[in-house]
Amino acid sequence: MKFGICILNAIPLREEASDKSEMVSQILFGETFKIINSNTHFVKIVSDYDKYEGWVSKNQVEIIDEKFYQQINQSEKIFTNELINYLTEQNNSLIPISIGTSLPLLKENNLSINKKQFFFEGDNKIGVFNKSEIVKTAYLYLNAPFLWGGKTPFGIDCSGLTQMVYKINGHFLPRDACQQAKQGEVLSFIEESEPGDLAFFDDHEGNIIHVGLILNNNHIIHCYGKVRIDRLDHSGIYNVDTKRHTHKLRLIKQIF
Repeated sequence: MKFGICILNAIPLREEASDKSEMVSQILFGETFKIINSNTHFVKIVSDYDKYEGWVSKNQVEIIDEKFYQQINQSEKIFTNELINYLTEQNNSLIPISIGTSLPLLKENNLSINKKQFFFEGDNKIGVFNKSEIVKTAYLYLNAPFLWGGKTPFGIDCSGLTQMVYKINGHFLPRDACQQAKQGEVLSFIEESEPGDLAFFDDHEGNIIHVGLILNNNHIIHCYGKVRIDRLDHSGIYNVDTKRHTHKLRLIKQIF
């Protein structure tokens, strides 16, 4: 078994071993993975965080040994907590990183991956936080453009948004909306929910296709074209710009 880590801000995780294949998710800086298959130019991986599988380009992978891999995965999780920041390499070149990237084994503003040394002096977040903190984090993504499979402020999808804001605050959510809908406790009415709870929406066949984070006063933050705030009622999401409902409410979940 081989192990790898991402040392770029975000690399595409693709459905097939081709640069033209659909991006199904992203691997962010500091995230580790197992390598389960390979060909000339791509490796198939399993993300350690959410067990998502896909193909990444070999030239975007940093191979690590099993001892270092275990060290990272047994250590306390540290995440960047600013919209955009950067790491400084030994040669003073900069690596841009976005909110929610991991800082494995960060100590006194320094981290080391293989023989590469990085310096980071920005804000970071460690530990488990409440729903009010999750809401604050979600606001940082406002106006991020929609990108299928995206997980950063430069492009994100609906379930990427909810997964990331929960992750940064110490709570696990799986990658897809239909998977996230299986967690937590069902609430009967919007009025029972709290800011930070999740609302899920389905299509005409009953499949969960969308998720958003509930806010105060019957509002919701979600990604539809961009990360935006709309009204939430018992029918679903009411778009404040187009003055029509865009998503049909299926259920509300209290994750914790």
